[in-house]
Order: sequence, then structure tokens, then C-alpha cells
Amino acid sequence: MQAAPSALAEKNNIMGNHFENEEYKENHKDTALNVNDGVEQPPVLNPYIKSFYKKNRIKELSFEDYMDGIRKGDRVVLSRAITLVESSLPAHREMAQKIVEACQSENRNMSMRIGITGVPGAGKSTFIEAFGGLLTSRGHKLAVLAIDPSSERSGGSILGDKTRMETLCNDPNAFIRPSPSAGSLGGVARKTRETIILCEAAGYDVIFIETVGVGQSETTVHSMSDFFLLLMLSGAGDELQGIKRGIMEMSDLIAITKADGNNVEKANMAKALYSNALHLFPPTESGWIPTALTSSAVTKDGLDEILEKIYAYFKLVKENGYYLRKRREQARYWLYESINETLRNSFYENPEIVKVIGDFEKSVLDGKMESFMAAHKLMDIYDRSRK
Repeated sequence: MQAAPSALAEKNNIMGNHFENEEYKENHKDTALNVNDGVEQPPVLNPYIKSFYKKNRIKELSFEDYMDGIRKGDRVVLSRAITLVESSLPAHREMAQKIVEACQSENRNMSMRIGITGVPGAGKSTFIEAFGGLLTSRGHKLAVLAIDPSSERSGGSILGDKTRMETLCNDPNAFIRPSPSAGSLGGVARKTRETIILCEAAGYDVIFIETVGVGQSETTVHSMSDFFLLLMLSGAGDELQGIKRGIMEMSDLIAITKADGNNVEKANMAKALYSNALHLFPPTESGWIPTALTSSAVTKDGLDEILEKIYAYFKLVKENGYYLRKRREQARYWLYESINETLRNSFYENPEIVKVIGDFEKSVLDGKMESFMAAHKLMDIYDRSRK
């Protein structure tokens, strides 16, 4: 025999089934249980959204489209090509490699690659905007590759350097591309060198590589630049305290920024201090004698002198053969860097490794396996999967 429904169940049944009953509504119109139909709700999706996306969909570019746009100096196409270079997707990586190889084989541009670094607060972005404007006024085409630090927690970057270079952004002869450091040492993105090749193929004869800041791994920028410019700030305590000897030894020129107003005297003192320090280092391979200068992005004082020093450097190194010799050494360095990156990607994208690496990681975290042992076993699995 079926049990009789409880009073609560009967009440719920009435509430659930009788709200749509007209007779029930009429009989209970004066109670709190009366329910109005309400306003008809609009659809969740905008009915025109599909046509909007179809109309405004970004066209997929072919290899020929990319190359044609880069040759013409189209900044939109160049930006999309750089996005492919920075992408970690295998399909994008394949297309990017094809574009980079084509640009490198066609590129005969004897450009000036200038690495720019400095202590925090030295005014790197402000200096680049003022100095970049001077270069474009002299007939140069300038590409600024601004490396932005990535968060160790979220992995994101602000990429806000363009907001501090408003004048240069509107210059038709300048191209500014902020890129995330993505955890790479020295604040130089791993894909920066490929980006340089694309920019040179697009007709930019001066490339600025702005790095995150001074550190022991900042030397990476030296492996992809011809000239190393170090920006320093005067009046911030012991000028030699916050800089590593290795960075100063690589510097071809030190520029003391913000040498204006009441800071002129301090800047001149810092200039003398750094000039004396540079004389203590061994002679450079290029034959160039580094020095220190003062500059101001506000008054534009000292910018012409810095540019003349850069011109003199490139004239010297091209005449004595150091320019091409250094480019060849850099090519050898990036040969092995590319091999390392290719092997790393091949390992982590291997299907057999993808299946088991999570379990090995858990075993290491639980203390069931040593890190070195886990690494050796993973390498064995990788080697067997490729046979």
C-alpha cells in the first residue's frame, strides 16, 4: 500500500502544479501566493552578434600575405607576424619559422641594433621617446622592442610602454612593440631576435631593444645588439652601488639621464665618476673607448651628442670589421640557443611525456621519488618514444 503524502509534500505539490491553474489563481488572488506573469525576458544572445562577427572577422593571412605586407612596411601585418613569432602554438610556430627564414634570406639591411637598459627610474621610456624622435627627424625608421616584465604568479604583463611614448606612437616612421618577458632571463624575450629580423625586413634601420632593468642576467641583450647603451640616474645615492661590473664592461656608452633643472650639477658629477670608472676596465674588442655623457629628455640637451657618439661607433666597427665579426658570433650563439629551445619544446610536447609527467611531478611532491631520478626516468621514456 502506498503511503499517504505528508502535509509538506502535499503543500509543495500544490505550489508546484497549481501556479498555472487559472481556477487556483482566481481562488487565491488575495493571497501572497498569487504569481504575476512578469515581463518577457529577451534572448540571452544578441541575435545580431553572429552577423557582427562574420562582418568584422579578421582575415586569415597566408604566407604570401605576410611577406608582401612586411616588404611594404605594413605595421598591422608586421604586428600580426610578431604575434605568430611569440605564440607557443605549434601551428603558429611553424608559420612563424617560415616567415623568419624568408625575411632573413632577403634581409640585407645593415641596421643599427641598440640595446638600452638602465636602473629602475632612470627614465628609459621617456629617453627613448625623445631620442627616437631625434632619429626619425634625421630620416631613420625606428623600431622599439620594449620588453615588459611578466608576473611570476599570473604570468601576465601590463605592456604599457606605448602609453608613455604617445608622441613616438604617432610617428609614421616609428614602430613600437611591447612584448612580455615570459620568464626569460635578463628581461629579453626569447623571440626578440626573430622580431628584430622581421622589423629589419620591414625597412627599419634602427632597432631599440629596451630591457626590463639591470641584473646579472641582463647580458642576454648583448647577444643581439650592436651597441649597448646604459642609462643611469644621478643623485640617487652611491652611483656605483646599484650596478654590476659586468654590465658596465659591456656598455659602449653611459648616459646620465634627467640632467636638467637642479639636477645638472649632480649629473655632471656622476658623469665624471662613471668616466673614471670606465677607464679602469680592459680595452674593448671593438677598439671603441666607452665614455659617459649627460642628457635630458625634457630639454633635449645631450641627445645630439649621444647620437653622434653612436654614429662614430658604427663608423669605427664597420671599418675595422668588428661589426660583421660580432654579428657572426651572435649567429653562432643563437644557433645553440635555438637547438636548446627546440629540444625543450620537443620534450614537453611529446605525447608520452604529456601522459606521465603529471604523475612524476606528484611523486616528487609527495617525496616518493627524488627529482633527479624522476628526470632520468622521464628522459628514458622520451628516448624510447622516439625510437
